[in-house]
Amino acid sequence: MAGAVDLSALKRPAGESAAAGGAPPNIPNAVEITEANFEAEVLIRSGEVPVVVVVWSPRSDASVQLAETLGAFAGQDAGKWVLATVDADTTPRVAQAFGVQAIPTVVALAAGQPLSNFQGMQPPEQLRKWVDSLLEATAGKLSGGSSEEPEQVDPALAAARTHLESGDFEAAKSAYEAILAADPGHAEAKGAIRQITFLSRATAQNPDAVAAADADPDNVEAAFAAADVQLLSQDVAGAFERLISLVKRTAGDERAAVRARLVELFELFDAADPDVIAGRRNLANALF
Repeated sequence: MAGAVDLSALKRPAGESAAAGGAPPNIPNAVEITEANFEAEVLIRSGEVPVVVVVWSPRSDASVQLAETLGAFAGQDAGKWVLATVDADTTPRVAQAFGVQAIPTVVALAAGQPLSNFQGMQPPEQLRKWVDSLLEATAGKLSGGSSEEPEQVDPALAAARTHLESGDFEAAKSAYEAILAADPGHAEAKGAIRQITFLSRATAQNPDAVAAADADPDNVEAAFAAADVQLLSQDVAGAFERLISLVKRTAGDERAAVRARLVELFELFDAADPDVIAGRRNLANALF
Protein backbone atom coordinates (compact mmCIF):
# COMPACT_ATOMS: atom_id res chain seq x y z
CA MET A 1 0.00 0.00 0.00
CA ALA A 2 3.03 2.26 0.01
CA GLY A 3 3.10 5.08 -2.48
CA ALA A 4 0.88 7.79 -3.83
CA VAL A 5 -1.69 5.38 -5.24
CA ASP A 6 -3.13 2.80 -2.85
CA LEU A 7 -3.23 -0.73 -4.26
CA SER A 8 -5.16 -2.44 -1.54
CA ALA A 9 -8.40 -0.65 -2.27
CA LEU A 10 -8.34 -2.24 -5.70
CA LYS A 11 -7.92 -5.87 -4.66
CA ARG A 12 -10.85 -8.25 -5.06
CA PRO A 13 -11.75 -11.31 -2.99
CA ALA A 14 -10.79 -14.68 -4.42
CA GLY A 15 -13.30 -15.86 -7.00
CA GLU A 16 -14.65 -12.40 -7.78
CA SER A 17 -13.91 -11.33 -11.32
CA ALA A 18 -12.89 -7.84 -12.30
CA ALA A 19 -15.39 -5.78 -14.22
CA ALA A 20 -14.93 -6.17 -17.93
CA GLY A 21 -14.43 -3.02 -19.96
CA GLY A 22 -13.81 -2.29 -23.59
CA ALA A 23 -10.53 -0.67 -24.53
CA PRO A 24 -10.74 2.37 -26.78
CA PRO A 25 -10.86 1.21 -30.40
CA ASN A 26 -7.80 1.00 -32.63
CA ILE A 27 -5.19 1.37 -29.90
CA PRO A 28 -2.92 -1.67 -30.27
CA ASN A 29 -0.25 -0.20 -28.00
CA ALA A 30 -2.50 0.24 -24.95
CA VAL A 31 -2.94 -2.05 -21.95
CA GLU A 32 -6.48 -2.12 -20.54
CA ILE A 33 -6.38 -1.73 -16.76
CA THR A 34 -8.77 -3.52 -14.40
CA GLU A 35 -8.74 -3.98 -10.65
CA ALA A 36 -7.10 -7.37 -11.16
CA ASN A 37 -4.06 -6.15 -13.10
CA PHE A 38 -3.70 -2.62 -11.68
CA GLU A 39 -0.76 -3.47 -9.44
CA ALA A 40 1.20 -5.42 -12.06
CA GLU A 41 0.52 -3.25 -15.10
CA VAL A 42 0.64 0.20 -13.48
CA LEU A 43 2.55 0.34 -10.20
CA ILE A 44 5.05 -2.47 -10.69
CA ARG A 45 5.49 -1.77 -14.40
CA SER A 46 6.14 1.92 -13.66
CA GLY A 47 9.27 0.84 -11.83
CA GLU A 48 10.66 -0.29 -15.19
CA VAL A 49 9.41 2.39 -17.61
CA PRO A 50 7.05 5.38 -17.29
CA VAL A 51 3.37 4.41 -17.42
CA VAL A 52 0.89 6.90 -18.88
CA VAL A 53 -2.65 6.19 -17.65
CA VAL A 54 -5.60 7.54 -19.63
CA VAL A 55 -8.86 7.52 -17.67
CA TRP A 56 -11.51 7.55 -20.38
CA SER A 57 -15.15 6.79 -21.14
CA PRO A 58 -16.64 5.36 -24.35
CA ARG A 59 -19.23 8.13 -24.05
CA SER A 60 -16.52 10.74 -24.62
CA ASP A 61 -15.19 11.22 -28.14
CA ALA A 62 -12.35 13.33 -26.73
CA SER A 63 -11.34 10.35 -24.56
CA VAL A 64 -11.02 8.04 -27.53
CA GLN A 65 -9.21 10.64 -29.63
CA LEU A 66 -6.73 11.34 -26.83
CA ALA A 67 -6.04 7.63 -26.22
CA GLU A 68 -5.57 6.98 -29.95
CA THR A 69 -3.05 9.82 -30.23
CA LEU A 70 -1.08 8.60 -27.22
CA GLY A 71 -1.28 5.03 -28.53
CA ALA A 72 0.32 6.15 -31.78
CA PHE A 73 3.13 7.81 -29.82
CA ALA A 74 3.61 4.68 -27.70
CA GLY A 75 4.05 2.65 -30.87
CA GLN A 76 6.56 5.14 -32.27
CA ASP A 77 8.56 5.08 -29.03
CA ALA A 78 8.83 1.27 -29.08
CA GLY A 79 8.67 0.32 -25.42
CA LYS A 80 10.22 3.42 -23.88
CA TRP A 81 6.95 3.92 -21.99
CA VAL A 82 3.62 2.14 -21.55
CA LEU A 83 0.14 3.43 -22.30
CA ALA A 84 -2.58 2.14 -19.94
CA THR A 85 -6.31 2.81 -20.35
CA VAL A 86 -8.88 2.89 -17.54
CA ASP A 87 -12.58 2.81 -18.41
CA ALA A 88 -14.13 5.03 -15.74
CA ASP A 89 -17.57 3.52 -16.38
CA THR A 90 -16.64 -0.13 -15.80
CA THR A 91 -13.73 0.28 -13.36
CA PRO A 92 -14.74 3.29 -11.25
CA ARG A 93 -12.62 2.34 -8.23
CA VAL A 94 -9.47 2.47 -10.35
CA ALA A 95 -10.49 5.89 -11.63
CA GLN A 96 -11.20 7.02 -8.06
CA ALA A 97 -7.71 5.93 -6.99
CA PHE A 98 -6.38 8.70 -9.22
CA GLY A 99 -8.82 11.28 -7.83
CA VAL A 100 -10.31 11.78 -11.30
CA GLN A 101 -12.73 14.71 -11.57
CA ALA A 102 -13.04 14.99 -15.35
CA ILE A 103 -12.92 12.72 -18.38
CA PRO A 104 -10.46 12.28 -19.99
CA THR A 105 -7.69 12.54 -17.39
CA VAL A 106 -4.08 11.53 -17.99
CA VAL A 107 -1.66 10.61 -15.20
CA ALA A 108 2.00 9.69 -15.73
CA LEU A 109 3.68 7.45 -13.14
CA ALA A 110 7.25 6.37 -12.53
CA ALA A 111 8.39 4.07 -9.71
CA GLY A 112 4.79 3.96 -8.43
CA GLN A 113 4.58 7.74 -8.01
CA PRO A 114 2.49 10.18 -10.07
CA LEU A 115 4.79 12.63 -11.86
CA SER A 116 2.46 14.69 -14.01
CA ASN A 117 -1.18 14.87 -14.99
CA PHE A 118 -3.68 16.87 -17.03
CA GLN A 119 -7.37 16.85 -17.93
CA GLY A 120 -9.05 17.16 -21.30
CA MET A 121 -7.85 16.85 -24.87
CA GLN A 122 -4.56 18.47 -25.92
CA PRO A 123 -3.19 19.20 -29.41
CA PRO A 124 -0.98 16.37 -30.72
CA GLU A 125 2.13 18.56 -30.77
CA GLN A 126 1.60 19.43 -27.09
CA LEU A 127 1.08 15.76 -26.24
CA ARG A 128 4.32 14.88 -28.03
CA LYS A 129 6.22 17.51 -26.05
CA TRP A 130 4.65 16.25 -22.81
CA VAL A 131 5.66 12.66 -23.52
CA ASP A 132 9.18 13.74 -24.48
CA SER A 133 9.54 15.72 -21.24
CA LEU A 134 8.37 12.66 -19.29
CA LEU A 135 10.99 10.47 -20.96
CA GLU A 136 13.68 13.07 -20.34
CA ALA A 137 12.75 13.39 -16.65
CA THR A 138 12.94 9.61 -16.09
CA ALA A 139 15.91 8.76 -18.34
CA GLY A 140 18.28 6.36 -16.59
CA LYS A 141 16.24 6.36 -13.37
CA LEU A 142 14.11 3.25 -13.94
CA SER A 143 15.17 -0.37 -14.34
CA GLY A 144 13.77 -0.56 -17.87
CA GLY A 145 16.33 2.00 -18.98
CA SER A 146 19.26 -0.07 -17.72
CA SER A 147 21.47 -2.21 -19.91
CA GLU A 148 21.87 -4.74 -17.10
CA GLU A 149 20.41 -8.22 -17.41
CA PRO A 150 16.83 -8.41 -16.06
CA GLU A 151 16.42 -9.81 -12.60
CA GLN A 152 15.73 -13.52 -12.57
CA VAL A 153 12.58 -14.06 -10.52
CA ASP A 154 12.32 -17.26 -8.50
CA PRO A 155 9.46 -19.39 -9.94
CA ALA A 156 7.86 -19.76 -6.49
CA LEU A 157 7.90 -15.99 -6.02
CA ALA A 158 6.51 -15.42 -9.50
CA ALA A 159 3.67 -17.85 -8.78
CA ALA A 160 2.88 -16.12 -5.48
CA ARG A 161 2.75 -12.74 -7.20
CA THR A 162 0.44 -14.11 -9.88
CA HIS A 163 -1.99 -15.45 -7.27
CA LEU A 164 -1.97 -12.10 -5.46
CA GLU A 165 -2.50 -10.07 -8.63
CA SER A 166 -5.45 -12.27 -9.61
CA GLY A 167 -7.08 -11.78 -6.19
CA ASP A 168 -6.70 -15.43 -5.13
CA PHE A 169 -5.73 -14.56 -1.56
CA GLU A 170 -5.78 -18.11 -0.20
CA ALA A 171 -3.40 -19.45 -2.85
CA ALA A 172 -1.19 -16.37 -2.59
CA LYS A 173 -0.92 -16.66 1.17
CA SER A 174 0.00 -20.35 0.97
CA ALA A 175 2.65 -19.60 -1.66
CA TYR A 176 4.18 -16.75 0.34
CA GLU A 177 4.11 -18.81 3.54
CA ALA A 178 6.10 -21.55 1.76
CA ILE A 179 8.65 -18.94 0.67
CA LEU A 180 8.85 -17.59 4.22
CA ALA A 181 9.34 -21.10 5.63
CA ALA A 182 12.40 -21.53 3.42
CA ASP A 183 13.66 -17.98 4.00
CA PRO A 184 12.31 -16.49 7.28
CA GLY A 185 13.81 -13.10 6.46
CA HIS A 186 12.17 -12.74 3.03
CA ALA A 187 10.91 -9.14 3.06
CA GLU A 188 8.43 -9.41 0.18
CA ALA A 189 6.81 -12.53 1.62
CA LYS A 190 6.40 -10.89 5.02
CA GLY A 191 4.86 -7.78 3.53
CA ALA A 192 2.60 -9.74 1.19
CA ILE A 193 1.23 -11.88 4.00
CA ARG A 194 0.43 -8.75 6.01
CA GLN A 195 -1.35 -7.27 3.01
CA ILE A 196 -3.25 -10.46 2.23
CA THR A 197 -4.39 -10.81 5.85
CA PHE A 198 -5.72 -7.26 5.78
CA LEU A 199 -7.37 -7.56 2.36
CA SER A 200 -9.06 -10.88 3.18
CA ARG A 201 -10.55 -9.37 6.31
CA ALA A 202 -11.33 -5.90 4.98
CA THR A 203 -13.06 -6.95 1.76
CA ALA A 204 -15.42 -9.13 3.84
CA GLN A 205 -16.56 -6.23 6.06
CA ASN A 206 -20.07 -4.82 5.85
CA PRO A 207 -20.07 -1.65 3.70
CA ASP A 208 -22.14 0.00 6.46
CA ALA A 209 -19.42 -0.63 9.05
CA VAL A 210 -18.50 3.05 9.36
CA ALA A 211 -22.06 4.09 10.15
CA ALA A 212 -22.40 1.23 12.64
CA ALA A 213 -19.21 2.26 14.43
CA ASP A 214 -20.26 5.91 14.52
CA ALA A 215 -23.50 4.84 16.20
CA ASP A 216 -21.62 2.79 18.82
CA PRO A 217 -18.22 4.54 19.21
CA ASP A 218 -17.01 2.45 22.15
CA ASN A 219 -17.56 -0.90 20.42
CA VAL A 220 -14.04 -2.13 19.67
CA GLU A 221 -14.98 -4.73 17.05
CA ALA A 222 -17.20 -2.21 15.25
CA ALA A 223 -14.32 0.27 15.23
CA PHE A 224 -11.97 -2.36 13.78
CA ALA A 225 -14.43 -3.10 10.95
CA ALA A 226 -14.95 0.61 10.25
CA ALA A 227 -11.21 1.28 10.12
CA ASP A 228 -10.78 -1.53 7.56
CA VAL A 229 -13.51 -0.06 5.36
CA GLN A 230 -12.02 3.42 5.67
CA LEU A 231 -8.62 2.18 4.52
CA LEU A 232 -10.19 0.51 1.50
CA SER A 233 -11.94 3.82 0.76
CA GLN A 234 -8.63 5.71 0.90
CA ASP A 235 -9.52 7.45 4.17
CA VAL A 236 -6.23 6.48 5.82
CA ALA A 237 -6.02 9.37 8.27
CA GLY A 238 -9.66 8.83 9.29
CA ALA A 239 -9.08 5.13 9.96
CA PHE A 240 -6.05 5.86 12.13
CA GLU A 241 -7.80 8.64 14.02
CA ARG A 242 -10.81 6.41 14.78
CA LEU A 243 -8.61 3.83 16.50
CA ILE A 244 -6.37 6.39 18.21
CA SER A 245 -9.47 8.01 19.72
CA LEU A 246 -10.53 4.58 20.92
CA VAL A 247 -7.13 4.06 22.57
CA LYS A 248 -7.81 7.17 24.65
CA ARG A 249 -11.16 5.76 25.85
CA THR A 250 -10.11 2.20 26.62
CA ALA A 251 -7.91 0.44 29.14
CA GLY A 252 -6.37 -2.95 29.87
CA ASP A 253 -6.82 -5.70 27.33
CA GLU A 254 -9.12 -3.63 25.12
CA ARG A 255 -6.56 -0.86 24.86
CA ALA A 256 -3.82 -3.35 24.06
CA ALA A 257 -5.95 -4.87 21.31
CA VAL A 258 -6.66 -1.49 19.73
CA ARG A 259 -2.97 -0.56 19.88
CA ALA A 260 -2.01 -3.89 18.26
CA ARG A 261 -4.52 -3.35 15.43
CA LEU A 262 -3.14 0.15 14.81
CA VAL A 263 0.42 -1.14 14.60
CA GLU A 264 -0.76 -3.83 12.17
CA LEU A 265 -2.36 -1.18 9.95
CA PHE A 266 0.72 1.07 10.11
CA GLU A 267 2.83 -1.80 8.79
CA LEU A 268 0.75 -1.96 5.59
CA PHE A 269 2.33 1.33 4.53
CA ASP A 270 5.77 2.73 3.91
CA ALA A 271 7.20 3.88 7.23
CA ALA A 272 7.86 7.30 5.66
CA ASP A 273 4.20 7.80 4.67
CA PRO A 274 2.99 11.10 6.24
CA ASP A 275 -0.21 9.48 7.54
CA VAL A 276 1.83 6.75 9.25
CA ILE A 277 4.24 9.24 10.79
CA ALA A 278 1.33 11.32 12.11
CA GLY A 279 -0.51 8.21 13.28
CA ARG A 280 2.46 6.85 15.23
CA ARG A 281 3.01 10.23 16.86
CA ASN A 282 -0.66 10.55 17.82
CA LEU A 283 -0.71 6.98 19.15
CA ALA A 284 2.31 7.71 21.33
CA ASN A 285 0.60 10.82 22.68
CA ALA A 286 -2.57 8.82 23.38
CA LEU A 287 -0.64 6.15 25.27
CA PHE A 288 1.66 8.38 27.28
